[in-house]
Amino acid sequence: MNLDVWPGKPHPLGATWDGEGVNFAIFSENATEIELCLFTEQDHEIRLPLKEVHNYVWHGYIPGLQPGQRYNYRVHGDFSPRKGHRFNRKKILIDPYAAAITGDIHYGEETFAYPWETEEQDLACSNTDDSHLIPKCVVVNPFFDWEGDKLLQTPLSESIIYEVHVKGFTQQHPQIPDHLKGTYAGLASPSAINHLQSLGITAVELLPVHHFLAYPGHLVNKGLRNYWGYDSIGYFAPYSGYSASGNRGEQIKEFKGMVKALHQAGIEVILDVVYNHTGEGNHLGPTISFRGIDNATYYRLVDHDPRYYMDFTGCGNSLNVRHPQILKLIMDSLRYWVQEMHVDGFRFDLASALARELYEVNSLAAFFDIIHQDPVLSNVKLIAEPWDVGEGGYQVGNFPLLWSEWNGKYRDTVRDFWRGENNTLQEFAHRFTGSPDLYQANGKLPHASINFITAHDGFTLRDLVSYNEKHNEANGENNHDGEDYNRSWNFGAEGETDDPEILKARSRQQRNFLVTLMLSQGVPMLLGGDEIGRSQQGNNNAYCQDNELTWFNWELSPENKELLAFTQELIAFRQQHPVFHRRNWFQERAIHGSQVSDICWYHPDGSACSEEQWEHEPLTQAITVFLNGKELSEPDSHGKRISDDNFLLFFNCHQEETKFRLPLPLQSSNWHIIIDTNEPRLLSEEIIYQGEEEIILTPFSLLVLRQ
Repeated sequence: MNLDVWPGKPHPLGATWDGEGVNFAIFSENATEIELCLFTEQDHEIRLPLKEVHNYVWHGYIPGLQPGQRYNYRVHGDFSPRKGHRFNRKKILIDPYAAAITGDIHYGEETFAYPWETEEQDLACSNTDDSHLIPKCVVVNPFFDWEGDKLLQTPLSESIIYEVHVKGFTQQHPQIPDHLKGTYAGLASPSAINHLQSLGITAVELLPVHHFLAYPGHLVNKGLRNYWGYDSIGYFAPYSGYSASGNRGEQIKEFKGMVKALHQAGIEVILDVVYNHTGEGNHLGPTISFRGIDNATYYRLVDHDPRYYMDFTGCGNSLNVRHPQILKLIMDSLRYWVQEMHVDGFRFDLASALARELYEVNSLAAFFDIIHQDPVLSNVKLIAEPWDVGEGGYQVGNFPLLWSEWNGKYRDTVRDFWRGENNTLQEFAHRFTGSPDLYQANGKLPHASINFITAHDGFTLRDLVSYNEKHNEANGENNHDGEDYNRSWNFGAEGETDDPEILKARSRQQRNFLVTLMLSQGVPMLLGGDEIGRSQQGNNNAYCQDNELTWFNWELSPENKELLAFTQELIAFRQQHPVFHRRNWFQERAIHGSQVSDICWYHPDGSACSEEQWEHEPLTQAITVFLNGKELSEPDSHGKRISDDNFLLFFNCHQEETKFRLPLPLQSSNWHIIIDTNEPRLLSEEIIYQGEEEIILTPFSLLVLRQ
């Protein structure tokens, strides 16, 4: 192959095909030489020096190159880890801006910039070549016929989010063709979309799809692999392992086809993104991309000893978001996924790490300022996981405007509530009404709270009511990994049981959690599979279990079929009644001249809760909530006043039956039962309560009445 290298342009970064050739551009502030490595069909490597440098961007243009061309880089420079530099020209490197990557990174000593067998560890330089273990980047043709597709812009106040793994959801689905199982195309198949639509969810939140390190050494040695994907190595490339179409760029079209199909079904796509760290790990990790391109630029290094990395993530390293080029990388990536791939929003893993300009988390960090003014990103869904593992990293309620948050306080409060733990009425009330104590004072609305009971990290809903302890032995870490304090309750038997009373109680408890979640203000997020009783056998850290333990089992028992039907009816019920997904906060006072507030709290005997009881007394584990749908204080999108039914919710977290009465101001009306969590389905309203009639709730149950 006889190739000319023209000067080209420093922007855009990455490999850009213009119809006549390809421009290559890569940033490195400390490199002394960069070689572009092109690979023939026979895997012969051609090295071409990039001689043009502009503002630390090394670039060149090669006429005649076409999409499908594979390439990587070799970067020369100083190998002096004590100074923070880890250049090694023997290692081929993945382009940080690669739009497609051919496959998985294979584990081996050659991928490390230092030899394993040396007393100096990472201070010695390796002379072994790793070209056979590192996948190749691919030049792509960006054209795709979107047929008018655009972002759906579903209001968060009307959203139901479904957190799901691309492979786990589709791998065992009996109606998805075998060659599409576990893929983007499988998620776009009619059978998969039918399930999502039947649930009534409005958005899928996909676990990481950025190309990631699937085979880190500590898992390879145990015969396991990275299933969740929280070890990104390519922030522009969809993971090729989820593609049924191939890995030479076809995965991009397949991903776009998935987004288009989901949009046509009215379902948004939110990506779980990991910009806080990469898959290269700590100072003993492999050299795959960023470390070899410019370690001191891309990573936060310890100031007094740059051999080591600042680790706010627990994953070995942290991206250096203080550097303008790294901020640019993140912003370019986010815009790419919105503009080129049409995704509707992002959930940011360990987002507090992105706000650490010096050491402390700073809500005015440059990262947030840039997003706030960005004309593209300021108009998509932005969801923070508002914590990291560093000191002061728990930042629930502190993210700036435009951001919603995974509300960990909601999860913890509701879990404790339904296992009978004492808490103040005020704490439960805050979580149920959208957490105004966290969000209202800084100008946010209830949709700032992403409410969840379970997520990928932790127990599934089925396991939450079946296990008191984690059971992570399959992970090969002697059950030391994963969260020890799960706020779970097994109802008297650990794990699987055939005791009918325990099984009945567990089924009711799952419905208690689902009803609380779906009828709380804020945005409900359902963990994929909770609607069909998915279990991980007590494993609360299944990040490395790419097998039947985590894949959805679509052969549903009669009990799980009922749970699915209940969840479908429950979500439809929420969506039909705006009182359960208000745009604005409760005023907690009478409005529109009525005699009853928009929300009221009562004791089981029907008496109102006093201010003193509200703030200080422990919750008696039984409470009545009145929601005034007739007096909603907000208009619809056309300016017309919204009106809904009135509802009473009776919560009983006692281990004994509890007698309730209708609140005195509401006794003159007829109240119909809509939901009784003792029952496997929503009810037909045939049972009516009125006056001073006693309403008896079984232990750990919930009743919803409609006026």
